[in-house]
Amino acid sequence: MPWVGDLGGQFLEELDPPESFDDGFERRTAAADADMKIRDMFLSWDMKLQPEEYTQEVGSGGGVGREHAREDAVQMWQDAYGRMSQEQKAEWDKYYRKKNAEYDNLKHDPDALGRWMFQRYVHDYAATVYALDRNVGRLVDYLESNGLLENTIIVYTSDQGFYLGEHGWYDKRFMYEESLRTPLIIRTPNTSGNKGEQVEEMVQNLDFAPTLLGFAGIDAPEDMPGLSLKSLVEGIRPESWRDSIYYHYYEFPHGWHRVRPHYGIRTERYKLIHFYGDLDHWELYDLLADPSEFNNLYSDHDYSFIRADLHRRLELLRIQNGETALSKG
Repeated sequence: MPWVGDLGGQFLEELDPPESFDDGFERRTAAADADMKIRDMFLSWDMKLQPEEYTQEVGSGGGVGREHAREDAVQMWQDAYGRMSQEQKAEWDKYYRKKNAEYDNLKHDPDALGRWMFQRYVHDYAATVYALDRNVGRLVDYLESNGLLENTIIVYTSDQGFYLGEHGWYDKRFMYEESLRTPLIIRTPNTSGNKGEQVEEMVQNLDFAPTLLGFAGIDAPEDMPGLSLKSLVEGIRPESWRDSIYYHYYEFPHGWHRVRPHYGIRTERYKLIHFYGDLDHWELYDLLADPSEFNNLYSDHDYSFIRADLHRRLELLRIQNGETALSKG
């Protein structure tokens, strides 16, 4: 993304979505029933328009069984806006009123409106990331100026990845790569490993606790899940490391965005996903040949051996995670 300015959202030139709003992805996967399209965001809660700036809320609501989702979104936005001081509101309105006025010229053109919503979403997201990055820098500067930097472990991470327009989506939840892959940067003092080195091994957030215990010189309890990343951070590659990870999402039907429950395994090259419940659907992807996961290979005879091997390994992971009695659909 081209950075072109300073705070206030003036970061990015006009961007095209990574794919068109209808790239056929949902028709080839179990995602057809999901409610995650950028074009279906709320004008209030997501786009930050004031109630007087539009005639009718267009957001679809995200969750199932929420009859008043649109009213809820408007109220959530009004509550958030209402927390600002008068000075903060003045600065907010100075910036957003002009942008919000653009909606009136686009509201009757669904394609133009969808692209406008994408620009608003990505620009605001980038502004948030930039503000966070700047303040992480302030924190690091404070640690250094007070002689604390070389006695502090810094872990920069997230609870998941996020869609920035891929397949026309926002949010997370699915096991597809954009939301499965999670940012992680670790800085440790007096590390023997190379600074700025990228670790290729598969790691998970359940590794954080044993890692921090390891750096503190404390043995992790035997019943604590996860692996210590200490050796990896120090540039030491263990002879054996996990060769796959397990994933399970089950917040349905009352969760946000109608993402159906699913579990699966990801190896270095392949991914096998099972959507279960009232939908019994399997998906298999070759991430080397198809990193965007457009081509479901589950029924491809050429991948029958790989499919069988992934099924076997997936069942082993489910046993290890105590889920053999779950989601057998």
